Amino acid sequence: MTRAPKDISETHATGARADAPTRRFVFVLLEGFTLLSFAGAVDSLRLVNRQLGRTAYSWMLVGEGGASGGEGSGEGGGKVTCSAGTEITLDGGLEALRHSDTVIVCGGEDVAKQTSKPLLSWLRREARRGAAMGAFCTGAHVLAEAGLLDGKRATIHWENHDGFSEAFEDVQLSRAVYVIDGNRMTTAGGTASIDLMLALISRDFGTDVAAAVADQQIYTTIRTERDTQRLSVPTRIGVRHPKLAQVIQAMEANIEEPESPAKLAAAVGLSTRQLERLFRRYLNRSPKRYYMELRLQKARNLLMQTDMSVINVGLACGFTSPSHFSKCYRAHYETTPYRERGTQSAGSGGGPGASRGG
Repeated sequence: MTRAPKDISETHATGARADAPTRRFVFVLLEGFTLLSFAGAVDSLRLVNRQLGRTAYSWMLVGEGGASGGEGSGEGGGKVTCSAGTEITLDGGLEALRHSDTVIVCGGEDVAKQTSKPLLSWLRREARRGAAMGAFCTGAHVLAEAGLLDGKRATIHWENHDGFSEAFEDVQLSRAVYVIDGNRMTTAGGTASIDLMLALISRDFGTDVAAAVADQQIYTTIRTERDTQRLSVPTRIGVRHPKLAQVIQAMEANIEEPESPAKLAAAVGLSTRQLERLFRRYLNRSPKRYYMELRLQKARNLLMQTDMSVINVGLACGFTSPSHFSKCYRAHYETTPYRERGTQSAGSGGGPGASRGG
């Protein structure tokens, strides 16, 4: 059954195309999906209908556990649980859609575990039939697994960036809050779904309608594809020293082949001793130690999100010796990379995958 809003306003927005046909969004809810992303998107669509005084957008919720009753049949009944523990009733299963539909895969935790062969086959079929394809949060992993992002620009939640980039080399991965590339669209998760929806609303009905929806949501800063997911380095670390920020950015960009402290210092016009003092003063650790923590953090992400061998994970994080990698990992996380991998597999009931999300 399509979810049509009930609180329709009499007011029409200036500049909206009154004759535009109803556009349907089909949300594919995976077990453990992120509620915030889904709810923000649906509410944006609801508010457009309220603003225009008609059903400009409709939506339905589907998933593998939903009965294939079709729109308006009332034969849904399957349920899926979001990451917050709330159960959502589905409208239907993975059935044939209209070629004009927009499919949005809503991902969250343990997305690799939720990526089944029937789901991948259905997505490929509907894409061939002309449906636009999108994803929220880790849902991009599913689209990439189906081959629907090959050669496309895309984004995913920053926690899953490392694992995704290693697994899907044919995807041009961005750190933007959302990306639209043709009839493919992806968001980083969280409130980024609202930004994407506002962009689509603006395209369909004009900036006045999008602005009115944002005002209703008390959404005061609308982000674009040019905005990145994470806070700037100074904001993130709580330090606004420009040269220190530049060095940290260089470290983050050179994980596989770490730069020496001397080279990092010279690049920003400092001596090695001056750089040491900056790190001690603002971060209470040496540059070497901070760099090591960045590399180990990426290693842990790769161990938990990919099927890469432990040796290859070490190499991807700048460790040329497996024994040195294991020693450093144990000193920081109090477990070995091999045990970390084993714990992750046991905890998820399967192999490693993109296990986290916004």
